[in-house]
Amino acid sequence: MTTQVRPIRGKVAQILNSREVALNVGLDDGVEIGMLFDIVTPKGHDITDPVTGDVLGSLDKPKVRVKIISVQHRLSVAATFRKKRENIGGSSDLIGLYSRMSSPPRWITRYETLKTTDSTWEDLPDEDSYISRGDPVVQVFSDGEPE
Repeated sequence: MTTQVRPIRGKVAQILNSREVALNVGLDDGVEIGMLFDIVTPKGHDITDPVTGDVLGSLDKPKVRVKIISVQHRLSVAATFRKKRENIGGSSDLIGLYSRMSSPPRWITRYETLKTTDSTWEDLPDEDSYISRGDPVVQVFSDGEPE
C-alpha cells in the first residue's frame, strides 16, 4: 500500500519584484526552504470523457516554477531560479552575421522572471501568463518525493 501525499496549495499573497513572490503558506503548512511550487492559472484545464463528454477532472496549467528561499509561520517567499546563458557578443553594424562571427562572444546569465517565456502544455494567452496576486500555487514533487 502506498501513502498518498497531497501537495501543499496556497496563493500568491504579494508580488515583491520581478523574480520574487510572497505566498500565503509557511511553516504551519509544512513549507520548507528549497521546496518547489508552480504558480498556476486560476482556471484549470478541464479534461472531458471522449464518450460521455463529462468533465473527468481539471489539471493545473503552470505559469512559472519558483523555489522557496525564506519561510515564516504563515508566509513564505519564493523566487524564480531557472537561468540560461546567452551570447550577446558581436556588433550591430551593417556587416551583420560576419561581424558577429568574428567578434568574441560575450556571455550573460539571464534569470527567468515572473513573466515566463517558457511554454508549458501550450502557449498561454498573454493576459494569462502574467503572475497576479491571488494566483493559486501548488507544490511540485520530483519522482514522487518532496524536493
